[in-house]
Amino acid sequence: MRVDFTKMHGLGNDFVVLDARAKDLPHIDGSIARALADRRTGIGCDQLILLQPSSAADFRMRIFNQDGSEVGACGNASRAVALLHGAPADVETAGGTIRIEPATGGASVDMGEPRFEWDAIPLAYGMDTAVMPVGWDGLDQPGAVNVGNPHVVFFVEDCGAVPLDVLGSEIENDPLFPERVNVNVATIENRGHIRLRVWERGAGLTQACGTGACATAVHAMRRGLVQREVTVTLPGGDLTIAWGEDNRIRMTGPATEAYRGSFEWDDFA
Repeated sequence: MRVDFTKMHGLGNDFVVLDARAKDLPHIDGSIARALADRRTGIGCDQLILLQPSSAADFRMRIFNQDGSEVGACGNASRAVALLHGAPADVETAGGTIRIEPATGGASVDMGEPRFEWDAIPLAYGMDTAVMPVGWDGLDQPGAVNVGNPHVVFFVEDCGAVPLDVLGSEIENDPLFPERVNVNVATIENRGHIRLRVWERGAGLTQACGTGACATAVHAMRRGLVQREVTVTLPGGDLTIAWGEDNRIRMTGPATEAYRGSFEWDDFA
C-alpha cells in the first residue's frame, strides 16, 4: 500500500504528517512512528503527526514522538497543521481541544488553559509548582506547568551554557515525573523577551518547542518576571506567546511545508 505524507517544520522542529481524514490508513502505533521518524532508515522527523476524523471537533490530531511515545500536545505541529489545513478549525488532541488559525507564513493557535496543580503535571508527590524545592547539578527551584503535556522550567543566567544534552535525559526520566517531562532552560532578557532551549520528552534537543515556549512564558508571567505577551527566542527562531485575561494561551509563529512524498507501508510495518 502506497501512503502519501507531507514533511513540515515549525522553526526547524520537523514533522511527517499523515492525513487519514478522508482515506483510511493501516493502524499507526509506536513502532511505525519510530521507523518513519528514523533519520537514517526512515523519512526522519522529531514527531509523526496523524490527522483523523473527530466527532468532537473538526478533526483529530495525534502526535507521536521520535521514540514512538504518543503525547498530548505539540505547538509547532499545530501551526504546521493549520498551514496544511488552510482554514480556521477546532482540533481534538489528547491534551484537549485547540483552535488553529492559519496566517501568512504561519499560524496562530489557541493552546487552551495552563494547569499548575502538582497532580495535573503530574508530579510523584505534592509540592508548590511555582518554586519547586528540587534541583539537578546546578539547575534548581524550577516551576512546572502542563500545557497539554508536562513541562519543567528553569530560569538561568545563560541558557546557552547549560549542558542540556546531558541533563535533559536525566531530568526527563527522574522518578519525580511519572509520565516523564519536557525540560526547559530559559534566560529572561527583559520583560518582553525570553531566550529558551528545550529538551523534549521522547525527542531530545530540538530546534524549537511550541508547548515549551508556552509553558516557559506562562511560568515567567506567573512569577511576575515578564509582561503578559512576550517574544520567545528558540534556536530555530521566534514565537509570540500571549496569556490572556481569559486564562487561555495564544501562540503565534511561522510554519513551513518542506516537501511531499509517499512510501510503501510494508517497508515500515
